[in-house]
Order: sequence, then C-alpha cells, then structure tokens
Amino acid sequence: MFPSLDPGRIFLAVCASALLFTSFELQAQQAAQCGQKREVGAQAMDEATYKQLNEVYELVGEEKYNEAYNGLRKLLDRSGKDDYLQAILYQALAQVEWSRNNFDPALQYFEKAVQLNALPDQAHFALMYQIAQLYYMKERYDDALNRLDLWFCTAPKEKITSSAYVLKASINANKKDYASALTAIEQAISMEKEPKENWYQLKLASHYELEQFPQAAATLEIMISKWPEKKSYWTQLTQIYYKLKQDDKALSVLALAYRKKLLDSQGDIIFLSSLYSNANVPYKSAEVMQKGITSGVVAATDRHWALVADTWYAAEEMENALAAYEKAGTAARTGDIDLRRGYILVDMERWTPAQEALSAAISKGGLDERKTGEAYLLRGMAEFNLGNFDSASADWGRASKYPKARDAALQWMNHLEEERRRRAP
Repeated sequence: MFPSLDPGRIFLAVCASALLFTSFELQAQQAAQCGQKREVGAQAMDEATYKQLNEVYELVGEEKYNEAYNGLRKLLDRSGKDDYLQAILYQALAQVEWSRNNFDPALQYFEKAVQLNALPDQAHFALMYQIAQLYYMKERYDDALNRLDLWFCTAPKEKITSSAYVLKASINANKKDYASALTAIEQAISMEKEPKENWYQLKLASHYELEQFPQAAATLEIMISKWPEKKSYWTQLTQIYYKLKQDDKALSVLALAYRKKLLDSQGDIIFLSSLYSNANVPYKSAEVMQKGITSGVVAATDRHWALVADTWYAAEEMENALAAYEKAGTAARTGDIDLRRGYILVDMERWTPAQEALSAAISKGGLDERKTGEAYLLRGMAEFNLGNFDSASADWGRASKYPKARDAALQWMNHLEEERRRRAP
C-alpha cells in the first residue's frame, strides 16, 4: 500500500548526504529521539576512503550492484573501530541489497547502522522510515509502526509526505486498528490534489470494518466521480444505501449504472429488477429482467421467466405476462406455472389456450391438492365454454374429489345439467 522506491536513487541521495558532514552538523541541533537529545555529529573521513566511496556510488549509478557490494564489503573489513564509517557502510550495503531485492540482509544492515548510533540526526532517522517499510514487507507490523512513529516524531514537518501516512494507514489496517488507519489515510488524502485510487480503497475498507456506512457511502460517491467506469463502486454504493434503507437512492445509483452499461452479471440484473419492483415500478422491473434473459446475462430458467411474468402481470401488461409464463412453463418440470397462465387465460375468456395451459399443468403434475382441484375445475370451465360438455363434466367430477374445489365443481355440474336441458329438443 506504500509507493515503490527507486533504491538506486535512494542510495545515491542518502550516501552522498552522509559525506556532506557540514550540513549534518547544522541538523545535529534538532531535537532527536522524541525529546531525547542525540549528541552526534558528522565526521570527516580520509581522502582514500572518500575516493573509494565515490567509486562505489558510480557503480550504483550504473546499476552494477554486485561490484558495488563487493567494494563496500572490502571497505567495511578495513574500517576498524570507526563507528561513523561503519554506519555509513552498513547504510550503503543495505541500499545495495534493497536494489538487489535482498530484503532480509537489507534490513539487517539498516539495523546495524542504527545500532551504532553514529550517524547525525538527518541520516539516522531517515533510516527509520526505510526500516519501517521493510518490517511492513515482512509483516512485522508492531515493529514497523514503532519505527515509523519514531520517524514521524523526529522528521521535520516539511519532510513528512502523504506516502508516509499511507504507510502508517496500511500498517494499522493490517493490525486491524481501523480507526487509526482511517485517521492516517484521511491525512494522506488531504495532502494531495489527486489522491490515488488505492488510498480511497483503504479509506473505504476502514469505514466498512468500523461499520460507518454513511461515511462509506460518501467515500464511494467520491470514488464514482473519479473512477466512473468501475462497476464495483456503483454496486457497493447501491448495497450500502439498501442497507441504510434508502431504497430510492439505491435504485437511482444502480439504474444509472445500468444505463451506463456497467451491469454485466445475473446478480446485478436481478437486484435492479427487484429494486424496481419494490419501488412499485413493475414495468421497468419486468423490462430489465426480460432483457437480461434475452441477452444471455440472466439464465433462462423457469424461475426467472416466472419473475418476468409476475412483474408484467403486476404492470397489467397481460400479453407480455402470458408470453413470459409460456416460456417459464416450457422450462418448468411441474405444472404450477402453466396453472398460473391458465388462471389468466380463463379470466380473459380465451378458452382454447386456457384448455391447453391447464392440460399441461395437470399433465406435468407436482401440484398440491388445492391446486390440482382448481386445475380440473378451471379446465372444466374451458371445456364447457368450448361446448365440450362431456369433457367438462368429467373434469368437474374429478375436481369434486378435492374438498376445496368440491362446492364449485358441484355448482358447475348443476349448471351443465340445466344447460343440457335447455338445449334439449
């Protein structure tokens, strides 16, 4: 979560600064370790050592890290008891190892440089930041935070960058101290005109962990304004508004994402359809769901077609509802959906398709006792209106065997007998 560094550039900058001992002497007057004075200043080195170090810097500049490392080790072997020179060399070796992606030895060299306590404040405390980064990479989060906090309390204010606060936020997030992570990442964001996307992601995650859902929604609104092509931000904002029982806002956000053609999964389409339905907009609910099925985003199952049909029915779009019920019935293994289609067709007095739908429902079966009785009763009505009196009588006879359909079946049978007598010559 913290920015990548150019180890070669760091090496040159830090090691070169170690040679400019006069500037360190000016820094030595600063307060050192969080209130503890360090009486350490830069020292001069002999001309031969200075020349050899310059040669090493040139090798680093040419990215000849292996040769630079060997040169530094030779200098270290000849350093004797000169703590100042050893600290500079350990610091330089750490940077070379970092450049070679050898992070464990880099950390060890950094720590040795600090333990010698021989570098002036500027160089000494600059190491704390790099050590904190390495501890973070090794998942030693407590150690990383301790070193970073020491760096924060000793670094000049103008040297503290947004990246340092991002590192602090990342460490705290991994320690599951989300309140501290949030404080740090918000400070980092406030310091930049164009904060990075992953900074907002860390801020959002912290709000989630702290169950600060209104703040999470506000963060997502910013993220959508900056990265409008990221579908996940739209769907997360929708879910938060839904969780906060702000259904109108949830619908508005997801509907806009749909219009931007960002919704590309079955779950997205079904959720949007349900939001329209809950908002009492069944026409849009059905339209979205049906388009999802016909485009292949939503599986063409009996359940999904039935949802389409039900919402078309709620919108009083009967032709669309019937077409959807027919598709649902074709995919269904039981007769329940065909029965629903039969209800509508009987109500619309479309007797032939009603008879067909109800026959399909009875043939497929899977209906409970009440629905089975109703299926026979309704099919008898269709047969009667088609003039098929014998078939109607047979269906009503079957319906009369089911308690909840018995009274209606007997009434229809009596009506049939009256009709037969009326038509008799």
